[in-house]
Amino acid sequence: MSRAGSGSLPRYILQRAVLVIPMIWVILTLVFVVLRVAPGDPVSAALGGKLDQQALDQRREALGFNRPLIAQYWDYLSSVVRFDFGTTFSDNQPVLHVIRDNGGATLSLTLAAFLIALLVGIPLGLVAGRYRDSAADVVIRLFGILTYAAPIFFVGFLLQVYVAKPLGLPTSGAASPITVFTVKPVTHILLFDVFLSGNGTAIEDVLKHLLLPAVTLGLLICGVFIRLVRVNILQTMQSDYVEAAEARGIDRGKVTWRHAFRNALVPVITVIGLQFALLLGGAVLTESTFNWPGLGQKLVVYINDRDYGAVQGIVTIFAIAVVLISLLVDIVNALVDPRVRY
Repeated sequence: MSRAGSGSLPRYILQRAVLVIPMIWVILTLVFVVLRVAPGDPVSAALGGKLDQQALDQRREALGFNRPLIAQYWDYLSSVVRFDFGTTFSDNQPVLHVIRDNGGATLSLTLAAFLIALLVGIPLGLVAGRYRDSAADVVIRLFGILTYAAPIFFVGFLLQVYVAKPLGLPTSGAASPITVFTVKPVTHILLFDVFLSGNGTAIEDVLKHLLLPAVTLGLLICGVFIRLVRVNILQTMQSDYVEAAEARGIDRGKVTWRHAFRNALVPVITVIGLQFALLLGGAVLTESTFNWPGLGQKLVVYINDRDYGAVQGIVTIFAIAVVLISLLVDIVNALVDPRVRY
């Protein structure tokens, strides 16, 4: 009875949800400490030269930087619990407004890149595992290594030079100015808003702007999926039940698709959370390369301005998002493979 209870899905979800709390606490603590040990005063770094000393002191006091470090830490944690991620120093905006205005572009880019990585990486991994040591296997493995190792900005530059012009694709921005001005912001996610508007010209314009950045970012993790699927296909094809199926005369292609392929996807689901974190990191470089108006590009601007308040808030949002997505991946993994519940 106890063993059955230990493998129940609700109990597993509850255990994983409870573990999220200390994970988020550790991440928030690291973000706070890393930004506080950086040299220089945050207010002076962001506003030095723009305000006189008296104004700087007043701003520092208003933001609580004259208080003991432990008091600042407590204020930071309590603010996050209230979903208050602070205010930017350089332009005095609530960080949540920055997230609202720029997060949709990053979300669209990340989801599109992830979809491309899955649509390219999983089938290629399946082919490489199915035809082991063939010419196709060698080419696919080489492709996976190159896409994973190549710098994002270099891949983006190559696509801009050799792909964008022949295909007539834009290389900057998330949409043409006319699309931005004509589409009503309902969700603050331009990709969703253009579909809600039903404007075919706007939809085509947004998808054209999205294609090259999404391909650039998707190639970053495409090689990971190729390797994972290939290795697990090879392992599954050597298992007893696959050999038994082949002994009964079932076609090898059907065995690969019906048995080996599904089991090979379990490890892919497991690492989705980690790859999503990698995509968020890669979004910073991709958005800078294509002048994409997302949080990554905004984060670079704030880092250059040494705006610690904005950097702290945006990095905190990224960290919490990664932890929650990892929780979701664990739940999906438990649904696909009941063995992980034990």
